[in-house]
Amino acid sequence: MQIFINGEAKNIEGPVDLNSLLRKLGYSGETFAVALNGEFVPRVSYLRTEIHDGDTLDVVAPVVGG
Repeated sequence: MQIFINGEAKNIEGPVDLNSLLRKLGYSGETFAVALNGEFVPRVSYLRTEIHDGDTLDVVAPVVGG
């Protein structure tokens, strides 16, 4: 299935939950926030949030410095 991550089209194998997808993409720890189709997803919901074909995922990490 095709999804969009930070504006870039990606083909992934589905079905997949948000937690598994983030790990596959190399995101770990608590230094980022996620929006799925424009809506913030709380960390406690990652395991039960399914990713579907055409979804848009925005992963935002803080930038250090000025």
